[in-house]
Amino acid sequence: LVDIVAAMAANRHSNSYVVTASVDYIDFRNPINVGEIVILKSQVNRVFHTSMEVGVKVFSENALTGEKKHTTTAYVTFVAIDEFTKMPKPVPPLILRSAEEKRRWREAGERRKVRLAMRFKKRKSQD
Repeated sequence: LVDIVAAMAANRHSNSYVVTASVDYIDFRNPINVGEIVILKSQVNRVFHTSMEVGVKVFSENALTGEKKHTTTAYVTFVAIDEFTKMPKPVPPLILRSAEEKRRWREAGERRKVRLAMRFKKRKSQD
């Protein structure tokens, strides 16, 4: 469900097909019990050139009491794909309006640095 709702946000922002490039982080905070309603919220945190980081928050809601719990947080990276060539294509920039959006944008850049450093570290160790 996390990948699906994240893909929906990436697709809507880029107005193109998207593919999952990586799941950078997933944190399970609380269990979701049988019978609870699952609520997923996704938002594009940052656009790079052809890729986007999408943040997802998952909540559970007790159908009888209305109590809500934050159950999961995840960060998923998608690449926009051209419909015809199937090659990566540029994504429109993200318009930041609130302090919260600016904070998410900044933190996404920090996560990307770590992700790329880990990717290049793995390649070097395989050589």
